[in-house]
Amino acid sequence: MTVLVTGVAGFIGHHVAQALLDRGERVVGIDNLNDYYDVRLKQARLQRLQGRNGFAFQKMNIADYRVVLSLKDTYPDIDRIVHLAAQAGVRYSLVNPFAYMDSNGTGHLALLEFARALPRCRHMVYASSSSVYGSNTKLPFSVEDRTDTPVSLYGATKKATELMSQSYAHLFRLPLTGLRFFTVYGPWGRPDMAAFLFADRILKGEPIPVFNKGEMKRDFTYIDDIVAGIVAALDRPPPDGGPATPPHRVYNLGNNRSEKLLRFIGILEQELGVKAKLDLQPMQPGDVPETYADISASERDLGFKPKVPIDQGIPRFVKWYKDYRAAGA
Repeated sequence: MTVLVTGVAGFIGHHVAQALLDRGERVVGIDNLNDYYDVRLKQARLQRLQGRNGFAFQKMNIADYRVVLSLKDTYPDIDRIVHLAAQAGVRYSLVNPFAYMDSNGTGHLALLEFARALPRCRHMVYASSSSVYGSNTKLPFSVEDRTDTPVSLYGATKKATELMSQSYAHLFRLPLTGLRFFTVYGPWGRPDMAAFLFADRILKGEPIPVFNKGEMKRDFTYIDDIVAGIVAALDRPPPDGGPATPPHRVYNLGNNRSEKLLRFIGILEQELGVKAKLDLQPMQPGDVPETYADISASERDLGFKPKVPIDQGIPRFVKWYKDYRAAGA
């Protein structure tokens, strides 16, 4: 049987596809290769997958639900889905809000309808976000906490995907698992996120924006730990507990450590051998001062145990970053 991976040219999607291929799965990947950030990076990720046995790629926009539904005719043996395609970025949602409704709203609905149309959907795992916790002040963030106070449209759309999934699990008994990711970083990461963005500017001698005057903390999670959690979730579909308990679960995937942003920058400086110029700025709209994941539920149900602290993860990222830039990217 075959796993569909959406957003396969993205940071997390590319790594998940690699992991599934490594264990002998057949993978169909889809991506629209949009220009939210440098398409050459997406194409380079995709190129690493396209030479592998068992991988097929279709370029498509998940918001075009008719095209998404046609996949069941082209690949009738798809029985599991890892849905990672989305419009990412908290701050960009202030600039282009409709992109978030198209991808995260209509796109998620298209994937739910696709799962429902399959002859047998064993499980669909989808990406949520720590942004759903919004203005919560209780730390660490627990999946038992209320998530009805979003501070960004991005967070609101991710909460909407969870609610849509709950309704489909209830109505159609679809096994669905949502994963709330906490600040993922590592090799092949996105250039709009801290590690890549800061490394670029540090080496160019440009100031890096540090919000809330540096009083920021994040639960930075290394990509290999995230991938392990996704694959573990895929292999453990939630049980159908009857009318009152539909087969839908939501979990946090984080490093279970809230690190000071300035310490993260300090390790980057050390690995790059260059002192950063800090541009201390006020808190940005849609942002929060701290994230911190309670992973007790994912430990219990998925066996999730993050292994890579930032002291190990940042040097691995910097090594990849230097090689990637040395190759002319």
